[in-house]
Parts: sequence; structure tokens; C-alpha cells
Amino acid sequence: MADLLVYRAEGEAVVHGGDLYGFTVTEWRLPATYPPFAAVLFVPTTWIPVPALKVAFLAGNALLLAFLVTLSARLAGRTAPLPLLCAATAGALWLEPVFQTLLFGQINLAITCLVLWDLTRPSGARAKGLALGIAAGIKLTPAVFIAYLFLTARRKEAGVATASFAGTALLGALLLPSATADFWTRRLFETGRVGRAWIVDNQSLQGLIARSLHTEAPGLTWAIPTAAVAVAGVWLASRVHRVHRVPRGDRDVEDREAGDRWGILLTAFTALLISPISWSHHWVWCVPLLAVLLAAGRPRLALAAGAVFTARTMWLLPHEGDLDLRLSWWQQPLAAPYPLLGLALLAGAAHTLRRAPRRSGAQPSVSSSSASTIR
Repeated sequence: MADLLVYRAEGEAVVHGGDLYGFTVTEWRLPATYPPFAAVLFVPTTWIPVPALKVAFLAGNALLLAFLVTLSARLAGRTAPLPLLCAATAGALWLEPVFQTLLFGQINLAITCLVLWDLTRPSGARAKGLALGIAAGIKLTPAVFIAYLFLTARRKEAGVATASFAGTALLGALLLPSATADFWTRRLFETGRVGRAWIVDNQSLQGLIARSLHTEAPGLTWAIPTAAVAVAGVWLASRVHRVHRVPRGDRDVEDREAGDRWGILLTAFTALLISPISWSHHWVWCVPLLAVLLAAGRPRLALAAGAVFTARTMWLLPHEGDLDLRLSWWQQPLAAPYPLLGLALLAGAAHTLRRAPRRSGAQPSVSSSSASTIR
């Protein structure tokens, strides 16, 4: 649980007034990488001994996984009775991103649950967007969902999320002014301190491109495609949401929910693709993806996606030292299964939207378009 030890060290830096971004811990010399607000939240990790803290994190992540399964079922328009919930939670432990999250003592499940809980609340729910802003204040990447809310005309929710995110930054500045200035003016742009972007652990576009080009610094050959994917991904997510908002009697709500579930997934996978570093354990969004595929009546696609997230192909390749940069052409897909699946998801959405106007002038139905988004 190396990451858990980093979180605890961040909490200790807050308590004892240490340099939040000046220390490294564990044999891998890991530094703090999250905003100061997150470090404040980690203070309680200093109150109990490390062995007990590890047990607490393991139990907490197991409960969060069960909660994520419940939220994933809600996103898919289904419910999860207790026997199914237990079975699905046990099965989800075999997914590589979930297993790695427990292994490293990570907070990915907590962040994903915050975002998904907030976004699956009923429209007009009190303070909807607050939890999303808090999640972005902890780990920044969820801020992409704020853009999604704006583009889908949910300006009140987007405004609440933006204000919540700003509030986390302000709280960090009030409690840790020096660390806040250091993070937002310097550390935020030092992506290298998070880790080496070219290793197989990194399942973002940058990792895929760096390994494919056999270079540690892909530069513009990464930045330009990433910018294009960012724009295309968020646009597709908002477009899928709008396409399904069809006033058709009793099916109006059903269509809207279908569009939103795919819009949420497209936004999540876009964020994972464009982030400079998306470690394999960041891809716990595979759990709601599988739930939506199964609910859409696509068991074969769900099985294929589940196989991708359980095969662990990147760990079967030689990756000690700089071997990640020497992979042959046939090893490249095995080294980047998650970004390739994410790109396939975006391509499937684009293909579905392109075909939509041809269907006798009608908008695509829930069963046809949302289920085929990942084709």
C-alpha cells in the first residue's frame, strides 16, 4: 500500500507544518502530487498506526467497491439485489484496476463514487454538483465532468460544481497558503514528479504514444492528438446526451437517462485518455462500463471488455528499466489495452451519431444506439 503511505505522509506534513511537496516516501521515493485540500483530508490517517490503517483502507475500499457496483447499476437503470450485489462485487475484485487500487491503497474508488453518486442523482436534487466539485478538488481530473455539465445545458449543476471546486482550493489556501502557492504555480505543471509517463503502468494517450515512438518525451506528437481527443470526447459525450433527449410520450425519461449514462461514460474515458498519466488503477470506471453494457443487452461486448480489464497484458511484457521503450510492434497493443479500448469507445460513439440521421429521420432508440456505442 505504497500510495497509502504517501497519503499518511501528506497528513503528517499538514499536522507538523512540513514541506508538503518536498518529501518522498517508500523505496520508490514517491512524492505528494494532489492539491493541498487533499492533504488536509488525509490528516485522520495519522491518528492510527500504519497496520491498522492498512486494514481500514482495505475494508473501506471493499465497501466502496460494493457502493460503486450499486451506483453502476443505478447508472444502467437497474437495481442490484443483495445476492447480485455480493456476486458482482466479488467478481469486480478480479478486474485489474480494482485489484491494483486495493493493492496500492489508492483512493480511486472513493473519487469515482463521489462523481457517480452526484451525477446519478435526480435532476434538480439539492446541491447537485457539490460532490463532483469536491472530487475535482482532491484529484483535478474529475473537473472534465464540469465541462460536460455546461455543454449539456445543466448550468446550475455546473455552477455548483465549479463553486465547490473553487471552495476546496480556497480552503487549501487558507489552511496551507505556502503549499497552495507552490502547487498551483509550480507543482501542477511538473507531471514528471508523478512518475515516468512512458512505462506500461501509464495507460493514457501519452503512455501509448511514448511507447509507440520509443521516446521518453513525445512532445507535440502527444499534445496535439490529446487536445483533439479532449475536444472530440467531450463533444461526443454532450452530443450523445442531446440525441437521446427525445420527447416521445412515456419514453422521454428513458431516452434522457440512456443518453446521460453514455455521456457520463464517454466523459470519464476521455478524462482518462487525456490525463498526462493515468495509472492502470485509475481505470476503475470499467465497473460502470460493464454494468451499462450488460443492461443494454450486450453480454458479448461486456465479456470482451471484462477480458481486457482482467487479462493484465501490460504486466506480461518485459518492463524492467527502460524495456517499456523497446517493445516491438505486436507488443504495443498488449502494453496499452485501456487507452485502445477508450479510443474504441469514442469511435463507436462517433459512428453511432453519424448513422443516427439515416434512421428514417428519427432519433436512435435506447436499445439500438446506446447499446452500440462501444461497437
